Amino acid sequence: MANYPLPVFHFSVSWGGDNIGFSEVSGLSQEIQAIEYRDGLMTATTLPLKRPGLKKAGNISLKRGLVTSNNDLYNWLNNNGQPNVERRDLTITLLNDEGNPVFIWSISQAWPVKCEGPSLKATGNDIAIESVELVHEGITLKTA
Repeated sequence: MANYPLPVFHFSVSWGGDNIGFSEVSGLSQEIQAIEYRDGLMTATTLPLKRPGLKKAGNISLKRGLVTSNNDLYNWLNNNGQPNVERRDLTITLLNDEGNPVFIWSISQAWPVKCEGPSLKATGNDIAIESVELVHEGITLKTA
């Protein structure tokens, strides 16, 4: 098998065992905030010490073509009128050219904070795209 960079267009998104068709995924980012520290014995020209702080993960955005008769993202955001938010675990899988998983991102305890409908334009001929923005409690990455 050749060792080459993977294309970004062959992926799948699933939650609850169901594959959900999305055309774009963004926000698979994590960072560790740096804490700068200086003690009283350091001179004015000494650079501060840096220590690792809290981990931080960005929100995940998912986009897909709007399908008639499918309102599940808005129902999830509005939680079907229930007081508690429904959290879901997501799996985002990058596939190789043979359709086999290469990288798998597991997102835990995700829930929507924003749903956005399509931009409507009377003179346009684009596909209607809806998007959802999710917050979560962590991303883990593994190779298949």
